[in-house]
Formats: sequence, C-alpha cells, structure tokens
Amino acid sequence: MRGGDEIQSSMFSYISPEMRVPVDHPLRAVRAMVDAALKQMSAEFDKVYSRRGRPSIAPERLFRALLLQIFYSIRSERLLMEQLDYNLLFRWFIGLNTDDAVWNHSTFSKNRERLFEESFAKRLFEEVFAQAKAAGLTSDEHFSVDGTLIEAWASHKSVRRKDGSDEDGSSGGVGRNAERNFRGEKRKNDTHASRTDPDARLARKSDAHPAQPSYSGHVLMENRNGLVAAATLGHATGTAEREAALAMLAGQVRARSLGADKGYDTRGFVAGCRGLGVTPHVAANHARSGGSAIDARTTRHHGYQLSQRIRKRIEEVFGWAKTIGPMRKTKLRGYERVGFQFVLTMTGYNLTRLRNLLGSAAA
Repeated sequence: MRGGDEIQSSMFSYISPEMRVPVDHPLRAVRAMVDAALKQMSAEFDKVYSRRGRPSIAPERLFRALLLQIFYSIRSERLLMEQLDYNLLFRWFIGLNTDDAVWNHSTFSKNRERLFEESFAKRLFEEVFAQAKAAGLTSDEHFSVDGTLIEAWASHKSVRRKDGSDEDGSSGGVGRNAERNFRGEKRKNDTHASRTDPDARLARKSDAHPAQPSYSGHVLMENRNGLVAAATLGHATGTAEREAALAMLAGQVRARSLGADKGYDTRGFVAGCRGLGVTPHVAANHARSGGSAIDARTTRHHGYQLSQRIRKRIEEVFGWAKTIGPMRKTKLRGYERVGFQFVLTMTGYNLTRLRNLLGSAAA
C-alpha cells in the first residue's frame, strides 16, 4: 500500500537531540573529551564573568561552537548560526535543546571577544593534551618541529608606507577601496605595513611564490602518535621558525631529540638545541655556505634516520589545518585573534587524532 504524503507538524516533541545522535557517532567521543577539558577551566571562566547582570552565552558553549566551525569547515559565524538553527547534531554537541533559540551571529561574535582577550585557547589545548598524556599516547622525549605561513586577511593594496608618503591621490578612485597601482614598488617590512592588519608581515614560502601579508604558525609534534605537543603563532620573519622551535622545546623538560627540515640547519639553532640537552636531528643542508651544522656524530645513528622519517608527519598537521581548518587564509585580523584561532585549530586536530587513537585502543 502506498503511503500518504500529507505533512502535519507535531505540536509537541518528546525526543531530545541526545536520542537523535547515534551511539557510535564520532562526535560523541570528542564531546566527552571537550567536556572534561572545559570542566577543568570552569574556575578560570568565573574570573572573567561578572556575577551580576544578564547571563551571556556560556563560554563552554562558545568553545563547542567554535570547534564545530573548525570540524565542519564553516566559513563564517552567520553560516554557523544558520546550521545551528536546524542541525540537531550541532545542537546536541553545543548543548542546546530542540526548542532553544539560536543566538544572533553578531551576539555570538561579540561574546567570543572575551575569550580572545584571555587566551583561553591555550588552556583548552593543554587540557586536551593532558588527556592524551594520561592515556599513554604521547612521547615526552622525541619531537619534531616545523612552521608554516598563514595568509592574513589583508591584500597587497592595503600595504602602504609607514610614513604616509604614498597616500592616495594620484592613483585614481575615491573611498576606502580606491584604486592603487603598486606595480614595481619595492616593499619591505621595515618601511611598509598593511592598513588592514598592521600585525601581518610580508613573507613568501620561496622565491617561486609571491610575498603576501602573512603570519607564521609553529608546531611541536611528539613522535609517538603525531599529536601536537605545543603550538604558537609568530610574526613572519626569517628567523621566526627557529626562535619559536627553541621556545617550545624549552617547555619539554625530558626532551632528548628534535627532528626538523633543512631550514633549521644553522649553527645557532643546533647550538641552542644542545644547550637544552636535546640532540638536533636536523636534515643536513650541505648547500648552505659554510656547510651543514650537522655531522656524522649525529647522522650515523639509527635514531637520526628514524627522526627524519617521522618528522614528515608534521605536514599532516598543517594539511589538516589548511584544508579542514581555517588556516589557509585566516578571516580574523590581529596577532591575538589569529593566535587564538591557530591554537584552537591545533586543539581540534588533536581531538580528531585522539578519537581515532582511543577508538583503535578500545577495539
């Protein structure tokens, strides 16, 4: 018998979002880890919220929503709120009931600002990584390091001389989006800065790529399961990667080795690693002037070859952050906001890895 196609809306619903989400859905394990981490941060949240006035969006819900935005590659807060209005999975993950009203996108963005100012992303990252460490999934001795360029939310047209000598007037057009002919103009970070995002720096990956207003993201990866052990944002300079690597490495008191590519093969960086008691398993760059800073005393060991093989897995981190996450071209402006987004994206990567690793261990 053919079923009818009449549509009749129900007046009441007795099924909660919890019942709609399959018991084996990947987000269930992620939600449990996120809730445990946010519970540890509750006292810190209390310090930045007043005890009086109208209740704002709970910081726990803000973080869950921001993680969903990363997991599902949602490009804006407006689209996130649209999804949240009808997606029961999203409502369940954030902690909203079926009948709860969805926030206005501008209200959501304004509430998010408080988290930017307090750098809570790093605390969430640390709590999630602590769960991985407690489960015995991390190495505290052997690490790899690398950095990547993150294109800023600013165009070449916004890059002007700091002294104001190239103001508009001769290029034609009016208004904030006036025409500008910068072809053939020599630009340096010492003399030029973006008006859109002054914290960004002109940088390029190689001579074959054009210079773009950018930031530099840095990751320290533990070698056992490829989890991110530390993440930080820096200004895009020629020495940023090596400086950030030493700073992150200093926080790993038991570190014994550090794998890295040829860009880290400098005498200063190698000496800095050895000064921390860490063996620098850096790829030898024999083409550099003065020769490589690494010699056979390091390269002859099996551990060096193993580090060189494993360190390439760090590219998976950056690949995930730029294809699934929002780090190919950030839509936030300012060093603090982009840093928040970068560390939170690395937290999202660890959560997806942990879900797979813990699922494999259970099986």
